Amino acid sequence: MSVYLVRRLAALVPVMLVVVTIVFLLIHLIPGDPVAVMLGPDATPAQVETTRQALGLDRPVHEQLLKFYGRLLRGDLGRSYFLDRSVTQALWERAEPTIVLTLASLLVAVAIGVPSGIVAGAHQGSRWDRFLMLGALLGVCVPGFWLSLNFIYLFAVRLGWLPAAGYTSILADPVAGLRYMVLPAVSLGFNQSALIARIARSCMVEVLQQDYVRTARAKGLPRRVVIYVHAFRNALVPVVTVIGITMAILIGGAVVTEIVFNIPGLGRLIISAILRRDYPVVQGVVLVTATAYVLINLSVDMIYAFIDPRIRYE
Repeated sequence: MSVYLVRRLAALVPVMLVVVTIVFLLIHLIPGDPVAVMLGPDATPAQVETTRQALGLDRPVHEQLLKFYGRLLRGDLGRSYFLDRSVTQALWERAEPTIVLTLASLLVAVAIGVPSGIVAGAHQGSRWDRFLMLGALLGVCVPGFWLSLNFIYLFAVRLGWLPAAGYTSILADPVAGLRYMVLPAVSLGFNQSALIARIARSCMVEVLQQDYVRTARAKGLPRRVVIYVHAFRNALVPVVTVIGITMAILIGGAVVTEIVFNIPGLGRLIISAILRRDYPVVQGVVLVTATAYVLINLSVDMIYAFIDPRIRYE
């Protein structure tokens, strides 16, 4: 296991190198000049040229890329053109809302999807199965932003139970932080719970047809024990895979949710950075997000070994 973990961590380096290179080249090729945005339309050509030299934007793209590689080796993500602070500091300031939203949405998705899939699979063809899969179908079809707006109208505007938008740090005020996070987490997590529910159902249906399940039933074990002890654990490996993918999707889906609910996270940061051509911030957010994707996949692979003792990594 330790050798496998070291190999996977070593493989992280070339993956990040490719991701950073592609993002760097793409963002430098799109139309727009950050200096023109910074100085405004009244800037003189001399001012524009001086600022471009100060930021290093007058150099060829390959030289800028090599310089960026050198900063990465030193652990330096650069300095924002507009925020008057380092990219690392900007990411650190915006990381908490995105992390809280992602984890809360994942909790909602798992809490809805896994039990729904298990119940539907254990009662294949029943009313419960049709009802729960209909809910999963709605979760796949309904756009997240539409669901968010309806939640705001119903629970914030009409009923007044929860705040419509904004964010309070859970570390500073846990109660207020949770109240602000309920609507965005449910609206974002409900969409992803549909995929988890459908995969969990399919896995349960397949596992319940295996010989060892028939043997357990033949021994006279209660139905609840057969489903939740014998079948559920063996159906977990594909479900855990989907949960890992869901968490990665939630990181990207948080962008729209943060805009709708006015949450000051990484999603809003990268949108504003793209609009202003703030190259260092865009590169930093993409690098952190890509690293999170790879680490999530690695964590899922590690969990496999704990769920199924037959899985071993060489």
